[in-house]
Amino acid sequence: MASEELYEVERIVDKRKNKKGKTEYLVRWKGYDSEDDTWEPEQHLVNCEEYIHDFNRRHTEKQKESTLTRTNRTSPNNARKQISRSTNSNFSKTSPKSLVIGKDHESKNSQLFSASQKFRKNTAPSLSNRKNMDLAKSGTSPFMDALTANGTTNIQTSVTGVTAGKRKFIDERRDQPFDKRLRFSVRQTESAYRYRDIVVRKQDGFTHILLSTKSSENNSLNPEVMKEVQSALSTAAADDSKLVLLSAVGSVFCCGLDFIYFIRRLTDDRKRESTKMAEAIRNFVNTFIQFKKPIIVAVNGPAIGLGASILPLCDVVWANEKAWFQTPYTTFGQSPDGCSTVMFPKIMGGASANEMLLSGRKLTAQEACGKGLVSQVFWPGTFTQEVMVRIKELASCNPVVLEESKALVRRNMKVELEQANERECEVLKKIWGSAQGMDSMLKYLQRKIDEF
Repeated sequence: MASEELYEVERIVDKRKNKKGKTEYLVRWKGYDSEDDTWEPEQHLVNCEEYIHDFNRRHTEKQKESTLTRTNRTSPNNARKQISRSTNSNFSKTSPKSLVIGKDHESKNSQLFSASQKFRKNTAPSLSNRKNMDLAKSGTSPFMDALTANGTTNIQTSVTGVTAGKRKFIDERRDQPFDKRLRFSVRQTESAYRYRDIVVRKQDGFTHILLSTKSSENNSLNPEVMKEVQSALSTAAADDSKLVLLSAVGSVFCCGLDFIYFIRRLTDDRKRESTKMAEAIRNFVNTFIQFKKPIIVAVNGPAIGLGASILPLCDVVWANEKAWFQTPYTTFGQSPDGCSTVMFPKIMGGASANEMLLSGRKLTAQEACGKGLVSQVFWPGTFTQEVMVRIKELASCNPVVLEESKALVRRNMKVELEQANERECEVLKKIWGSAQGMDSMLKYLQRKIDEF
């Protein structure tokens, strides 16, 4: 199986603990036989929770069946014991020796019965522990923790228009509906084990970075996520990768900044934490500005806030037909970021840029393509294939030519963008450090709470 293809999980076959004590699952891939099953760490199956729950349910049922089987196996021994007792009572007067034999037989059966009972008692806790372990793994999201602290429940963090459930597509190869819960294969990728919120795949000629956040909802950006992306880009800048492909796992590309994370930090020490957060954003954006190799972005779903504003800092942007783009900064109660105050007017003109940055207009993929924010739009059913065909073509080019071509295109922009990034982060720090800025973010979150 080619490592760059998209694989669909059919079911979970088995479960084990590796040498480090972490859980791994044996995965059956759709369209492949059992000989192609692979052991995958649990963190690589973030979008396959229902398959894991189904396996755990079946595994528990099998354990119960085996327990019943063992119980049934002990029943004949009990029956024989009862028969021996009745036989001994009938012939006790005529055969004293048989009574002695019957007692020996009964004691042996009693010992076997006690042993079997002891065995079942010892095995039962393993089932309950496993079940408790599975429940503990489910955990609670950071958003729910924050809402619980505020005394609010039954809330989601999804931005309007983002669906978190199953999405049905039609597979053109089979002309049948199937569940599009896919994950990117990260087999034989050593670097994938070093990250928590992203997946990195080293492939022929390029590095594939996928947002797959666990510390935030909907691939939102907090300092931890941004540091991991920066680390992956730094590695790709130093190795033999000719370019970088940036995409995301799931139905959302990136929902911008993680406001739940920010509010939690700002309540401790607003001045200090606002400086730290502004610095994290400044370093994150500068990494894109200063990256010398081409960065290609495959936008599979909604791109909001910083998730949309960094796109002009990349070199080519391909979008899924169902993707959309929005920078509702005034709604968030903050100012623009990601050098959007410079790049948006350059790309789409002042009027359209103001409409996005000030009024938060939402652009469809086709509208974004018409305004120059997106290079091409592809059909959802063939989006991944279209992207990979073009990436392979670029990866076959001379790396020096690619890098020098990008340098020529961006030669007069680097200093201007770094200065714009500095200005934007200073304003953000000022807003976050004020009581009004804090209130604006809280009001935004409260509106989201009221929507649900």
